[in-house]
Amino acid sequence: MNLFINKLFTDPEEFCAITLIVIFSICCHEFSHAWMALKQGDSTAADAGHLTLNPFKQMGIMSLVMLAFFGIAFGMVPVNPQRMRHRYSEALVAFAGPAMNLILFFAFCLLTAVTHLLGAQDAAVNLILFGAIINMALFLLNMLPVPMLDGWAVYKNVFPKISKTRFEQSEFMKGTAVIAFILVIMFAKYLFIAGIVSAQKVTGLLMILLKLTGMF
Repeated sequence: MNLFINKLFTDPEEFCAITLIVIFSICCHEFSHAWMALKQGDSTAADAGHLTLNPFKQMGIMSLVMLAFFGIAFGMVPVNPQRMRHRYSEALVAFAGPAMNLILFFAFCLLTAVTHLLGAQDAAVNLILFGAIINMALFLLNMLPVPMLDGWAVYKNVFPKISKTRFEQSEFMKGTAVIAFILVIMFAKYLFIAGIVSAQKVTGLLMILLKLTGMF
């Protein structure tokens, strides 16, 4: 079986770099949820110590172990919508995580363009580019309107008449959520393909812009 942890023995430097990038991206994502929740009047996550980039707090041991062995990871922060200020607060809190991934996507693209123009080795450039790819994939994944993902929390608050019905709490809905989540995992590779295409296009555009500035 081609487990992610095999890379630790075949290419330990790449294994460590990829692992750190994924951990950093997820921790920033979860920190953004906690920070926005606090700004919206809910201190639940802050009180639980989630205003941090500590992976043991934001991801937990199980997620870190799954990342090391299978290359799959997740994070979660506790929130209480009832303590938030207005009807769109929950949507803002939910969108804060994916928004951070989008910011990191552009930051990694810029860093990739700069390092490439500076003549860095291809291996280093590709690792930085991976940071852009993973963050775009995380953005797209989390914005899907699937229960248990941030996109659903945004959707159900933007369209409350549809989401706040008994259908959302029904057994059928719960079963649909499980099936939808399995489908997301099965087709996750397409999110990475979208991430690759986006990262390459944006990085190429940034390289052109940086050259036009005369800095390189």
